[in-house]
Amino acid sequence: ASFADLVNDTASILDSLAISKAFVIAKDFGGWIAYALALLHPEKVAGIITANVLFMPPGAFTEHIVLPEGFYVSRWQQPGRAEADFGRFDVKTVVRNIYIMFCQSEMPIAGETEEIMDLVKPLTPLPPWMTEDDIATYGTLYEKNGFQTALQVPYRTMHTVGSEVEDPKIEVPTLVIMGEKDYGMKVPGMEEYVRSGVMKKYVPNSETVYVPNGCHFLHEQFPHHVNQLILHFLNRNRRHLTLV
Repeated sequence: ASFADLVNDTASILDSLAISKAFVIAKDFGGWIAYALALLHPEKVAGIITANVLFMPPGAFTEHIVLPEGFYVSRWQQPGRAEADFGRFDVKTVVRNIYIMFCQSEMPIAGETEEIMDLVKPLTPLPPWMTEDDIATYGTLYEKNGFQTALQVPYRTMHTVGSEVEDPKIEVPTLVIMGEKDYGMKVPGMEEYVRSGVMKKYVPNSETVYVPNGCHFLHEQFPHHVNQLILHFLNRNRRHLTLV
């Protein structure tokens, strides 16, 4: 599986449902699918809404943003590393640890003698907006299917998405919702990229909204506020669904 498979699947789903054009809403790496869909199938996309991820041209991670070796993304790119780390725990504990880590404002970076799961101490409570029932539901999904696809896409195929487009530019209306406390803003070079407005070079009809105290899971942390931002954007841009 790869990002390309997910982009093609999304386009095929729209075709199978006879939906000629749609707004695409995505979070985190799902935003890369939304952006790639707009690049490769612009006629199918009326607009884009993403949470906690801006459009970045292919190569940005290697040219402008350097990920620390102990950062979870770097570790999970290594075949077998996460599998061995996760394998020390039951599935629900892995999911719980990921939610606890990713709702913090600091980057999850492991030391030389640590693995990513070691960053969460036993008995650390869940964030107040996450319940044990939520963890049980998510954990059940991974018990059925495992983590292999989740590691392959995005972490081990992240440099391939949209790389075939020579002049990446997205013309449709785009809304980016960013949590101000998202640990992703601490990635070296990321906050500068986010706040510089350079995304306008590639996505000229875009706007970025910052959610105070919003973490990486801001759609779960502040669902009502995020839903209102989405609905307001859709209402303002519904004319773009009109087909020519």
